[in-house]
Amino acid sequence: MFWYQQPPRDSLKLLVSTSTWVQNSYEEGYSEAKFQISRDDDDHFVMTIVNVTSKDEATYFCAARDH
Repeated sequence: MFWYQQPPRDSLKLLVSTSTWVQNSYEEGYSEAKFQISRDDDDHFVMTIVNVTSKDEATYFCAARDH
């Protein structure tokens, strides 16, 4: 699973990637303290943004890769 952020008038940025067998991998400038990824089971991932501020205004996308 890949999570992306697209701030207004800016390009798409990868935040974090995760899978059922690999620990979350955050891109530079992003952390688990702000963008928490949880799994209900092997098929369901949820991203939670902690302590949301106006700087977090963006469109967020997730993308899955099927093996």
